[in-house]
Amino acid sequence: MTEYDIKLDEKYGTLTPIDVAAEAAAHEPWFNQTLTAVNDAVVRLGVLDGDFHWHKHDDQDEFFLVLEGELVIEVEGEETVRLRPHQGYTVPRGVRHKTSAPERTVIVMVEAAGVVPTGD
Repeated sequence: MTEYDIKLDEKYGTLTPIDVAAEAAAHEPWFNQTLTAVNDAVVRLGVLDGDFHWHKHDDQDEFFLVLEGELVIEVEGEETVRLRPHQGYTVPRGVRHKTSAPERTVIVMVEAAGVVPTGD
């Protein structure tokens, strides 16, 4: 998979309700949208299906929370992690990882505002 629809603009500001389910329903994989900022972090919505590429974030941790589907996270030197709805996982900075979704999957990611979603 090499074509990603990544939107880094903050779609919703503070004091604005966000209907995450409606946002997810309006998009096809591979879609990534920054929903809002919280202090120095951003909350991003991802709609996935298939494989992302191996990458790492040199200076930032990355948190994944599955809302729908299944997210598989391969982590260099670690056991593969399989997350189902309402399960989360943090990949520490500097660790190579690869995400994949065997079916249409909706996730929320929390990471520093400066993180490039495709890796450093």
